[in-house]
Amino acid sequence: MNECDVVGLGENSVDLVYRVPQLASAGQKVRAAGCRPLLGGQVATTLCTCAALGLRTRYVGTFGNDDHGRLIRSELEQRGVDTSHAHVRYAPNRHAVILVDDRTGERTIVWQRDRSLALGPGDLPREAMTGARVLHVDNVDEETAIAAARLGREAGMIVTTDIDQVTERTAELVAAATFPILAERVPQALTGESDARQALRALHRQHGGMLCVTMGSRGSLLLNGDRLHEAPAFEVAAIDTTGAGDVFRGALIYALLRGDAPDVMLRFANAAAALSCTRAGAIGGIPSLAEIEPLL
Repeated sequence: MNECDVVGLGENSVDLVYRVPQLASAGQKVRAAGCRPLLGGQVATTLCTCAALGLRTRYVGTFGNDDHGRLIRSELEQRGVDTSHAHVRYAPNRHAVILVDDRTGERTIVWQRDRSLALGPGDLPREAMTGARVLHVDNVDEETAIAAARLGREAGMIVTTDIDQVTERTAELVAAATFPILAERVPQALTGESDARQALRALHRQHGGMLCVTMGSRGSLLLNGDRLHEAPAFEVAAIDTTGAGDVFRGALIYALLRGDAPDVMLRFANAAAALSCTRAGAIGGIPSLAEIEPLL
């Protein structure tokens, strides 16, 4: 089997994106300017970002056997992501309806995933991880992600995460990873600390590796040992923030494998995420290395 740099285990999605003059409140009606089918999903977008930056990537997950499933699989393959270890299920592919505020680019996401698309620990193709340097997992199929993270860690891989919700097993997944990348609310919920910096330090007492927190328009934090690195977000004219966190993770993984220092890693990933907000869609918003470097 050909070696690869990054194996991703988790979600793909076809997003039906509606642009609205403002996000509706309860009981309010708004008229959409139009609807575009755009492609994304947490892990799928991160892998496409890694591939766009020149890394060799492999996807482990499930596709539906409908047009949406065929569409997202074809897109991943065209972008250089190996999908040969993915499963196809007799079910509609995971999809989402995304409402994007025309004024700010902020969005509301409503998603649906058929139970048949769940990936169990027994569905995990261990050979897919052979020769990879990084394993990246989300927490959609949490038990499988934990099992994969433990296998990756035992094999000496760097194990990164995309965790944006807290469950009763989140702490297990964080512990199994070597480099957790977390949404801001996660360390706060796990530690009871309201301040992101204090929450990260409290979590570090339980986890000896590097820890990263994404904070949207307020940038990102990375704790490496006792040293906390902070990087502000780049100011851009955002039209769609969908997938920005996923692009951040892909760029961070690239910078990590490139051997960048923690502060450089954060700044590079922030730049990639900012640029992704200036165009529509998650996968469609991924910038190239040639676009990121001038912003830095």
